[in-house]
Amino acid sequence: MASPVNPPRGMRDLLPAEKAKREDALSVIRTVYRGHGFDEIEAPALEDYDRLHAGLGGDNEKLSFSVLKRGIGPEQWQAADDVPAIADLGLRYDLTVPLARFYATNQAALPPVFRAVQIGPVWRAERPQKGRYRQFVQCDIDIVGEPGPIAELELIGATAAALDALGLEGASIRINDRRILTRLLSTWGVAADAGSAALITIDKLDKIGVDGVVAELAQQGVPVDGLAEAFGGLAAADWGLAVDPPAWLDVEAYTDLLALKDALPEVELVFDPTLVRGMGYYTGTIFEIAHPSSTSSLGGGGRYDGMIGRFLGREVPAVGFSIGFERIVDLLPDRVSGATATALLHDGDVPAGVLLAAKRQAQEDGGRVRLERARKNRRAQLDALAADGFTRFGVVTAEGLGDLRPLA
Repeated sequence: MASPVNPPRGMRDLLPAEKAKREDALSVIRTVYRGHGFDEIEAPALEDYDRLHAGLGGDNEKLSFSVLKRGIGPEQWQAADDVPAIADLGLRYDLTVPLARFYATNQAALPPVFRAVQIGPVWRAERPQKGRYRQFVQCDIDIVGEPGPIAELELIGATAAALDALGLEGASIRINDRRILTRLLSTWGVAADAGSAALITIDKLDKIGVDGVVAELAQQGVPVDGLAEAFGGLAAADWGLAVDPPAWLDVEAYTDLLALKDALPEVELVFDPTLVRGMGYYTGTIFEIAHPSSTSSLGGGGRYDGMIGRFLGREVPAVGFSIGFERIVDLLPDRVSGATATALLHDGDVPAGVLLAAKRQAQEDGGRVRLERARKNRRAQLDALAADGFTRFGVVTAEGLGDLRPLA
């Protein structure tokens, strides 16, 4: 008996119906983003190892796949003291670091304010589980070169429009600002040099809960007396804080967030002072997509004004929003295409020239046409074709194509 032949763990084969659903959703997303003035680009799947491990990717850097240098064999693996000695490239773990490199490389050919769309696979050495894969698709939009809040407004508005166009109801966007988090840590007595580690821990709030976060912060030396109760107060925070701002609130940053909310009345923006976003490159506004059907975020992003400057030697403002395509597509209903799809059934003795002529005839009004060898169980075959999205069928004999009939 042959052994099962499966794809690598955390990766998947996509059958035709699922692939068609994904491509349909991607077409909707691309159309919306194009309508909002974004231009699609493409960057390589591989980047330099040092660039992917420059301290910008947070925990994702630990999950990156490295590519061995040419000629490296098992002996060199075992003898190497560190990864850079045997690997010089890596698969991208997100699309933001590659965009920063792309902009630094191609800035002379790009407009002063550049609105980019990137859609493609990324790779992380995750522990595979439901909704979490080692290869998955991200859909990013970014605005580079615009320091003002119009960039955030455009990104949030375009993302919300894409979710609406997909038919994903009930989504909201949680929003915060890194300046608020910095002020929050200061009021808790967290030293400045311990802030990054503390934020990484707070970012685990939805995974390990308040008690787990408090315990981990205690291990880092953070004073935790009353901290559990403080988290309770943060969870109850809402847009009414401006009336009597608490000590932990950076009022200037909060006022900027409030202005975003007022400018986007059609979008459900939820202020969440515990929202962190674990990437080390965020510098200001941060946001995530939440949905009642998912305990995990469906996407997110924020402002990362300091990243491109590392590659370019001068500061360039930038902000981006990434849709978690894999999680979103799982929530979407199967979409019914309005295009005509025709199956032409035939026996094996029908001449090839007749089949091709019948196919050309059926293609005259547009749509998709497939030649199908007729089976004995005609009803089961038609049901299977209908399930695959075909809308009509015809029978081809040696005399040619008969009438086209709808598939119920």
